[in-house]
Amino acid sequence: MDTTTLILATTFAPFAGFVIAILFLHRAPQLAQVVVTASAAVALGGAVQLWLNGPAEPLRYLWFTSGAIDLYFGFLLDGLNLMFGVAVALITLCVIVYSIGYMADDPSKTRYFALLAFFEWAMLSFVYAVDLLQSFIFWELVGLASFFLIGFWYQKPSAAEAARKAFLMTRIGDVGLLIGVLLVMMTAGHFDIPGLLDPDVGLVTRIAPATLTAITLLIFVGIVGKSAQFPLHTWLPDAMEGPTPVSALLHSATMVAAGVFLMARLYPLFLAAETTRSVILVVATITALLAATMAMVDRDIKKVLAYSSISQLGFMLMALAAGSLFAGVFHLITHALFKALLFLCSGLFIHHFATNDLEQIGRSGGRGMRLTTIGLLIGGGALAGVPPLSGFFSKEEIFATLGHGGGSAFTIAAFAAAFLTAYYTFRM
Repeated sequence: MDTTTLILATTFAPFAGFVIAILFLHRAPQLAQVVVTASAAVALGGAVQLWLNGPAEPLRYLWFTSGAIDLYFGFLLDGLNLMFGVAVALITLCVIVYSIGYMADDPSKTRYFALLAFFEWAMLSFVYAVDLLQSFIFWELVGLASFFLIGFWYQKPSAAEAARKAFLMTRIGDVGLLIGVLLVMMTAGHFDIPGLLDPDVGLVTRIAPATLTAITLLIFVGIVGKSAQFPLHTWLPDAMEGPTPVSALLHSATMVAAGVFLMARLYPLFLAAETTRSVILVVATITALLAATMAMVDRDIKKVLAYSSISQLGFMLMALAAGSLFAGVFHLITHALFKALLFLCSGLFIHHFATNDLEQIGRSGGRGMRLTTIGLLIGGGALAGVPPLSGFFSKEEIFATLGHGGGSAFTIAAFAAAFLTAYYTFRM
């Protein structure tokens, strides 16, 4: 199968599953589950095959022309996109399979599975986008999907309120991102990501340092909203009102990681903007420490994991700001997998004991939940950085990066946040 067919199957299979489920199968929930699961399996198969085939030339299709500006719709297939696409597709498929049992008694499960497929389509299309305007469009669709999924049980006032809060707070960041994207068009005359990042004729070589700083700071405002960094971090714990599988998918591995991925995608621009990286390093450090202290005292198991996600996203941004693309992306991938495991294990406890309260679950002694407890321990060990689990190696890279490019104060802060991570993880 050629690259074009593979990438179209990977990105549009979830969209086809969404359309079929929402339009034709609202009275056949079991069949809707099968269709959405099959579409997610196709997406995973395509993403894995693209990854195994290795980087390829970008695919571009002319979308429309406005004056001297050509706008393209296409797919970028380099190492970063291919790897993160596999992570998104893998975790989405696992969450969908998990949800078949978790949502078995919910009367609106067809809508639920259709929305999962819609989210996967939007997220994969964002990951593989070749054009910055295309990225922004799917960035917004990811936010729309998260709004629907957080507020899935809209009959609950708290869930409806959490969905509105998440939508509005992330839109605050997106205003900054939109202005940044428009400034890119004004200065470069196009949105093509490979062209913008070209070391010889890209954006860095064509604009003044002050303009580059302004553009990257505006893009970072969007990252702050989507990746729940201080001071736009308060929406993420409230978003735990959605079903637990949604928390595993959106708030550990994919949606909140979109901001970190965007910075990694445009990393040459940030690398050339020293002032912006200094701002990011300060904000990310504050976030990592602040969220870790909140996780130490909360009794809701999902909110502990939500604060943990905020803190770990801060770690990723610290690594990127300190100058290491490898360390930031390494922790992005490892965190996606072990945090999804932690959310899914916590969902089993919540489902079994009908409570989110850590102390109530703890007093039960985890009766009949031995395998789930083992899964929680493995995920917790990785989160705390216990060797030989993955979190140890990705955090080690971050500490090494901060030691070389971040300064002693940030290194000390990172070690403090890591210590607090180990504390609240084993408290949980």
